[in-house]
Amino acid sequence: MPGDSDERSREEHSVVRPYYVPVGNEEHVFKAAVQQGLSIVLKGPTGCGKTRFVEAMAYDLGRPLITVACHDDLTTADLVGRFLLRGGETEWVDGPLTRAVREGAICYLDEVVEARQDTTVVLHPLADHRRQLPIERLGITVDAAPGFCLVVSYNPGYQSVLKDLKDSTRQRMVAIEFGFPATDVEEKIIAHEAGIGHEVAAQLVRLGQAIRRLETAGLREVASTRVLIAAGRLVAEGLIPRDAARAAVAGPLTDDPTVTSGLVEMIDVYLADPPAL
Repeated sequence: MPGDSDERSREEHSVVRPYYVPVGNEEHVFKAAVQQGLSIVLKGPTGCGKTRFVEAMAYDLGRPLITVACHDDLTTADLVGRFLLRGGETEWVDGPLTRAVREGAICYLDEVVEARQDTTVVLHPLADHRRQLPIERLGITVDAAPGFCLVVSYNPGYQSVLKDLKDSTRQRMVAIEFGFPATDVEEKIIAHEAGIGHEVAAQLVRLGQAIRRLETAGLREVASTRVLIAAGRLVAEGLIPRDAARAAVAGPLTDDPTVTSGLVEMIDVYLADPPAL
């Protein structure tokens, strides 16, 4: 139900390592930060692989991963916990952040700037040298268990006066910058994730790169690796690449008829000759 922290978190124990192709030294920086008990902020555009990266790092480090999708209505109680009435009795139920602190898990706050700043202030004593979580409703302070790591992410393209990470928060964290992968890496990722041939993947990458070079007010976001993978998956199901890209790329990116028309023209050019799967 709304407000229930269990509905807004996901705990993961991967059996198989999530597919992730490193593009720089991000894996080394992440593991070094965890070893030193430092918190981490991941910055990069939508759909560039931040979440998949955290999943892969949790697997490599052998740590459970608790993910929280942040939003405007997220409260401190959603993160920390609350008293609930169960069987006629009131009992305390830990939120996802508190569970991660107690268990020594990785707590990943996805798109943290979507949460209100008065909610994220609770992160400060966890993100610095104290590594503690005060729980005011219980009148206690919980020390983070060994292995606990706080990871947050956001898209700098969404920054504004109202939606930004406070300086007092960001200066408590190690930053890892993400961008879209190099051409050969992105092609490999799309081919693997969508289950298509490299020729189709290469065409989708070229289309994505062309869209990323566009400068138009009607396009709030460019074509991410995520939407290119979605197009590839439609191709794997039998759609021709042009139809797949119209549905998975042009449609999600804009509602502006003029911009949509331009994207469709680009799709027709870059995916003119359907290659073999």
